[in-house]
Amino acid sequence: MAPNDPTPPDAPLESAFGHAELEVDGLAMVRLLGPQDRLLTRLEHEFPGVEVHVRGNRVALDGDPSQVAAAERLVRELVTMVRDGVDLGPSDVSTSARILERGETTPAEVLSQAIISSRGKSIRPKTHGQKAYVDAMDHHTVTFGIGPAGTGKTYLAMAKAVQALQRKEVDRIILSRPAIEAGERLGFLPGTLTDKIDPYLRPLYDALNEMMDPEIVPKLLATGTVEVAPLAYMRGRTLNNSFVVLDEAQNTTPEQMKMFLTRLGFGTRMVVTGDITQVDLPLGASGLQLVSHILDGVDDIHFARLTSDDVVRHSLVGRIVDAYTRYDAEQQARQHARELGGDPDGVNRAARRGRAADSTARGHEHKGRRRS
Repeated sequence: MAPNDPTPPDAPLESAFGHAELEVDGLAMVRLLGPQDRLLTRLEHEFPGVEVHVRGNRVALDGDPSQVAAAERLVRELVTMVRDGVDLGPSDVSTSARILERGETTPAEVLSQAIISSRGKSIRPKTHGQKAYVDAMDHHTVTFGIGPAGTGKTYLAMAKAVQALQRKEVDRIILSRPAIEAGERLGFLPGTLTDKIDPYLRPLYDALNEMMDPEIVPKLLATGTVEVAPLAYMRGRTLNNSFVVLDEAQNTTPEQMKMFLTRLGFGTRMVVTGDITQVDLPLGASGLQLVSHILDGVDDIHFARLTSDDVVRHSLVGRIVDAYTRYDAEQQARQHARELGGDPDGVNRAARRGRAADSTARGHEHKGRRRS
């Protein structure tokens, strides 16, 4: 050992090992572990460098110091939530870990905000972006929820609609979607126009049955308290004291979007949801794409933009969304480069066309001299 080395030869390598212990009361411990220790398993999956040991009412964490510190903070947050009665699932453990990693807020502030409870299941935002989206619906007359598949745009909007109806804040719920193929490729299907459009509206019916007693839903539909209708049925109406949700709005034309928004009456809230990367319109611009430029900054209108970080389906969905986003960005960059003349392939093709034209012209000129 060098004479100036302050570290003795048998000093413990504290930086290579971390340890933490937490005491959790019995009931909270049961809820923390989850059925078949599923929450504990997900905790170990989130922090592969940490070993988790449960002995009685104590949780011990050993392993990489930085991961132990992060895991300890996560466990404390989970304990706080289960003590407050939040019913956690494995996905909530992963969501809580991401929230803590970003430092935007605390998991308890996001996951403890239950919108409605149905058949023992609480519907609540599960990401910081979703919480901001839900808060926007509380504070604005018109809210746009724009984001990729799986971010809860429609589901949370419908939950807020049911909540508003249950609290008697509105007299009815109106749910609508554009049916872009109605009267075109659906013409061969049997039944009335409503029967033909029904497949487009089926996701809204399914969500309603999840959030409300399935026996009550038909009665509410029959009395008009809940209405599910294609966008075309909105023309000429004024919607008062209603909670109106327009789903799949990326498939509206600019004219349809203007028509829908001008149906707004007194005591009504509107939520417009869509994914501008999945436009199915055969021709023309999407009304959702255009309205985000026209109405951005208008008072009492809010645009909530969700991202792949807010996807609450299978974790693979978020990675799929990111992959498509990168692909679209690359395609746009290539298109932009071609328009500016900076794309190598485009330049080469133009050069080849120019050389071919010169060669043809020289051939004609040579033939002309030979004939003369």
